[in-house]
Amino acid sequence: MTAHAPARFTVDANGWINEARKLPSPNFEVRPNGARPTLIVVHNISLPPNEFGGTGITDLFLNRLDCDAHPYFDAHLRDVRVSAHFVIHRDGALEQYVSCDERAWHAGASNFFGRERCNDFSIGIELEGSDASAFEAAQYQTLAPLVQALAGHYAIEALAGHSDIAPGRKTDPGPHFDWPRLQRDTALTDQYFPYLHPSTRAPITS
Repeated sequence: MTAHAPARFTVDANGWINEARKLPSPNFEVRPNGARPTLIVVHNISLPPNEFGGTGITDLFLNRLDCDAHPYFDAHLRDVRVSAHFVIHRDGALEQYVSCDERAWHAGASNFFGRERCNDFSIGIELEGSDASAFEAAQYQTLAPLVQALAGHYAIEALAGHSDIAPGRKTDPGPHFDWPRLQRDTALTDQYFPYLHPSTRAPITS
């Protein structure tokens, strides 16, 4: 993995980022009824919790996590099948696990302004991190051009945190995630951030 993020990313004809390290996960399916992504969901993840580095995230998304290796894995992740489209590591390195044209399993039970099943119409981006830690500058330096590439390729209408679409159940990306910085870095207008600027747009409802 490289710690240097390119100035821009490009999406190929099959929904893969050309510059990302590709690690295809078996945990995906076709988006229902020809749905296309209109929402980007930002998460955090660390395995074990609050520990960075290692192969836990990759192993989880590729269904090869050794659940006997840590008590948390045994208690919470045995037989779990999940994925996200992207992971951004602490050094800014970008990995892609599912084509953006496909449905990844990242949001779970969720609701975006009345529209349920957010996996159907969203792209999930996991930042290696936790609710207890600030994210690295390198992660924002990768996240911003990734969001710009996705917004330029798909009809993205909004960005949200996992906690926004699953309140009470999820808390990520957590209190240390800098939403104003992401808006500045992407130069996207207020309407893309309905939870940061709730009065600026009509939310996606259908």
